[in-house]
Amino acid sequence: MAAPLDDVVVLEIDNWMAAPSAGAVLADMGARVIKIEPISGDPMRGMSRPVKGDRFDEAFQDYDFQFDVDNRGKESIAVALDQPEGAALVRQLAQKADIFMCNLLTKRQQKFGLDPDSLFKANPKLVHATLTGYGTSGPDAWRPGYDVTAFFGRSGLYDSMREGDDGMVPMARPAQGDHTTGLAMVGAILGALRLAEKTGEGQVVETSLYEAAVWTQASDYAVTAVDHMPVRKRRRDQLLTITGNRFPCGDGNWVVFNMLPDAAYWSRLCKAIGLDDIIEDERFIDSKARYKNMAELIGIFDQTLAAKSRDEWGKIFDEAGLIWGPVMGLHEVPQDPHAQELGMFPAIEHPELGTYTTVNIPMRFATADVKPQGPAPLLGQHSEQILRDFGMDAAAIAALQDAGTVNKNQ
Repeated sequence: MAAPLDDVVVLEIDNWMAAPSAGAVLADMGARVIKIEPISGDPMRGMSRPVKGDRFDEAFQDYDFQFDVDNRGKESIAVALDQPEGAALVRQLAQKADIFMCNLLTKRQQKFGLDPDSLFKANPKLVHATLTGYGTSGPDAWRPGYDVTAFFGRSGLYDSMREGDDGMVPMARPAQGDHTTGLAMVGAILGALRLAEKTGEGQVVETSLYEAAVWTQASDYAVTAVDHMPVRKRRRDQLLTITGNRFPCGDGNWVVFNMLPDAAYWSRLCKAIGLDDIIEDERFIDSKARYKNMAELIGIFDQTLAAKSRDEWGKIFDEAGLIWGPVMGLHEVPQDPHAQELGMFPAIEHPELGTYTTVNIPMRFATADVKPQGPAPLLGQHSEQILRDFGMDAAAIAALQDAGTVNKNQ
């Protein structure tokens, strides 16, 4: 099967996770993605926690799986961008690329001659894509941004996730905002690539952690952007419905319900968990009464659900036709039969480590070869091959290496 982007060449100058994750998606779709790293490498290299367990040998324990997931299937060339010759080399490579993507702020793009106007002189059909914390315009365009600051913090997401006005601000898991923004970057790039192919004219697109985070909250902002009123941060005992709530079970695991309107599911839920006697209780007789007495009702449900484990309750909920979900631990999900059936955790074959599990992108194609194409590259692993493929002879390559502009292959 053919891959959708198997004739597309991408140049990527970025680091950490957000923009690199977009490059990984493009690589999974078959693009030739060339990661241009500084001589010292992407600072994300070597930051992963080691795998745990006696069944893993030392090579597995030392492998950087977090870097791998955002850089798999790419090629790496290490270039001293701060040398005039290094920036000139990137502009030369851009002549034969279809896409240039980066997470450089505007001033740095201009400093190295990698801004859209400069690169269009080298390649007028290029797609130029930028991912930043806050965008390339506006009073805070200069500000560096990470997902915890720009995506979760400034966008209102952290605050809206607090339970109650005095609730603690939660801590996000690593790169959740980065990967979400990376998907937005991919969408923008593919739309721009379509336009460039139709018109023969270069395209400029961008996204930011800040903008992507606001879009993920569009349902809230649809109203809040109109009335500018703060969103009420409800505790569990202040939610509007008992049938749209979450509960601990007897084994310490939780379940979450989402059955609306609650009047349609109230009696069914009560019967399923053995609370037939409160269906007609005056305290809970209708939606308004249940909301008024939510704290008391939560206590009753908590005590009842403590009698069985999450998975025991799950079978009962399914038999009753309830809409529910298990609150699963990260360690459980790769073993979830449904995740396995969807291919959410495919395998990569590494030339030295052998086979290991990775994480699939959230896209499946029926008749296209979209999958992880291989492991992440070593720093500068493909430098010489890339330069040869882009038309340089051995003498020119050696001169760049001797000058420290490009690394020598290890």
